Amino acid sequence: MINLEIEPIIDDNKTNENKTEGKTDQPATIKIPSNAENSNPENEDKSPSDEPIISLKNVDIYQKKILILSDISFSINKGEMVYVVGKTGSGKSNLLKLLYGDLPLMKGDLHVAGYNLFRIKSKNIQRLRRKLGIVFQDFQLLYDRSVFENLKFVTKVTGWKDNVKRDERIEEVLTLVGLRTKGHKMPHQLSGGEQQRVCIARALVNDPEIILADEPTGNLDPETSYEIFNLFRDISKKGTAVMIATHNYSIINQIPSRVLHIEQGKVYE
Repeated sequence: MINLEIEPIIDDNKTNENKTEGKTDQPATIKIPSNAENSNPENEDKSPSDEPIISLKNVDIYQKKILILSDISFSINKGEMVYVVGKTGSGKSNLLKLLYGDLPLMKGDLHVAGYNLFRIKSKNIQRLRRKLGIVFQDFQLLYDRSVFENLKFVTKVTGWKDNVKRDERIEEVLTLVGLRTKGHKMPHQLSGGEQQRVCIARALVNDPEIILADEPTGNLDPETSYEIFNLFRDISKKGTAVMIATHNYSIINQIPSRVLHIEQGKVYE
């Protein structure tokens, strides 16, 4: 399980710059300050900006020294929505874990959101995760605080300093997922579909370049599942790459998009 308590990264040399960064005439695209500059030697992890947002070449995935998937090669562009399908235990979740740095890359070439994961330093994994939004099947919300406070927690641990912009951004993403009036509610007061919408809002709050969703509708009814997948499609149309591991073939037929099939340790188009 990914640790959502991402440790804030502070660059003293960029303090003044960070105070002004993030201003925009379009609130929905507010970004938190980035501390990874081209002049920073830590950028040896970075890949050219004109490459696909996700790129794998001849990648092997291991879990505890056991080979799960082998010789994987594919790429995903900005604004593309891609389904990953396969039997239970086929390796869908392991593929997503590799992309957000929860599994080490042992072999192959992998670039995610501008970072080379083969040689990435541990401190830059935190920076990588700031560019990702992750949605889980089991929600992983904080049930002792409101919807608004759940999102506020994410902004706190990822370094937001401007409370006004923070609150504006939280309102924006809640509106985007159809929960504008539910910010004061506690998670247990919401339906399963609404709780998953909170998770999507949480994933969006830092304006990520990629959304990774692991069986996001596994516990939801068909109608709600359709609404969630339709929301993902709308998000991808705004330029965010969306990768969804799912068993929901019915939804794939209703909302068609590119599909990656996992079978017998391989990934096929």
